[in-house]
Amino acid sequence: MLIIQGFGLMVTVTFISYVVAIMLPYLRHHPVPAAKSEVFNWHVLIPCRDEAVVIGTTLARLRKSFPSASVWIIDDDSHDETAQIVRAASADDDLVHLVERTGPTARSGKGAALNAGYRTLCGSLPPETDHSRTIVTVMDADGSLSLDAFDRCAGAQGFGDASVGAVQVGVHMINRDDPTPRNDRGRIGNAFARLLVRMQDLEFRATIAAMQFLRVGCKSVGLGGNGQFTRLSMLDDIAAREGDPWHGALLEDYELGVHALLAGWQIRYVHDAYVEQEGLTSFWRLIKQRTRWSQGNMQCARYLPKILASPSMTGRGALEASYFLVLPFVQVIGAIAWPALVGYMTFQAASYQGGILAWIGQFWALSLFAFTLGILPFVLWGPIYRRKCEPQSSLLRSIGWGFAYWLYVYYMYACNLWGFYRLVTGNGGWVKTKRNAEIVSPLVVGVES
Repeated sequence: MLIIQGFGLMVTVTFISYVVAIMLPYLRHHPVPAAKSEVFNWHVLIPCRDEAVVIGTTLARLRKSFPSASVWIIDDDSHDETAQIVRAASADDDLVHLVERTGPTARSGKGAALNAGYRTLCGSLPPETDHSRTIVTVMDADGSLSLDAFDRCAGAQGFGDASVGAVQVGVHMINRDDPTPRNDRGRIGNAFARLLVRMQDLEFRATIAAMQFLRVGCKSVGLGGNGQFTRLSMLDDIAAREGDPWHGALLEDYELGVHALLAGWQIRYVHDAYVEQEGLTSFWRLIKQRTRWSQGNMQCARYLPKILASPSMTGRGALEASYFLVLPFVQVIGAIAWPALVGYMTFQAASYQGGILAWIGQFWALSLFAFTLGILPFVLWGPIYRRKCEPQSSLLRSIGWGFAYWLYVYYMYACNLWGFYRLVTGNGGWVKTKRNAEIVSPLVVGVES
């Protein structure tokens, strides 16, 4: 039991140090100037598998907001009307392109679809095209970029620096204020669904954004699958080294970033631009999505020896990347160790002379310590999120969000356990997360495309 207690203390202290390290640069951030995006050529890649419910709206919004950008829809052998919708749009718009994938190579993962889009894009460009001034944006089929996204990414913080090969923007939940979300049972206005979307917004706009600010200082910024901007010349470089820009990990976006950093490119995080995406209203769909992410994270751990030995990585960057890649495995151990520790303490309290209340009175300092280290670091994100993202909300509500977030983050243990099981059993299949709009009746509960 002493080993478990020592492990718990070590993990907790490491975690608290990490929370402080990410929180400070996030709180100190101030907006930076934008630039003129016209000096670059912009192309948007959107991989789609059965996205008929959202792709039409996304296309129309993109063409209106960014009329000079070419949009490449990669249809990954959809079984719905996705291809027909895009084909109709492309008939009237020369900047909308449909890339169709069919047959045995289709539906094999997002990375494979993006590689198909990359090859088609390269084949369409005139020979004299300057690939260093051609920017490729990757978006989800339900994504919506902020109107200043291109200008922000073109600034000195982004592609205005010739050493920068990729930029990741912030991610917001577009339905964070939806008063009537639909859950998987078709119920509208579900309170749990509203809270779940809010937690995802807090997670991305506060804690994940704070992680990226730390990575800026460490020169180890990670790429996401939505709102990812890359120089075409960087993709060419990685393809020349590795065969393709994107590879087979279920976290293909972070994997691309690892290849970029190992090749000597800089990646920047531009917090002041953002992409909005749909927050999931179903806890079960969230678990399935994050399990895929967790397994992909574990798959990327194979790059640890290269990261630690790379002359292109800073010492701090290698340390931060190592923490990120090892964390899911630590949490798998924690999913077993923490219940054992709690069970042991409960047994000790129950068998203590004088009963549980006497034990609490004797060890109140230990209880306060556990609260401070185990709960407070999560609760604090509620007021921080209010200050930086939702200032119109009340302090009391933000504290409630903080306590909800403390409970919400425990999903990671279930996802890491499931992801680890899939990893060791060789189950690497890519499963698409169903959109909220596809939940139309209780008959489709649990169905995945």
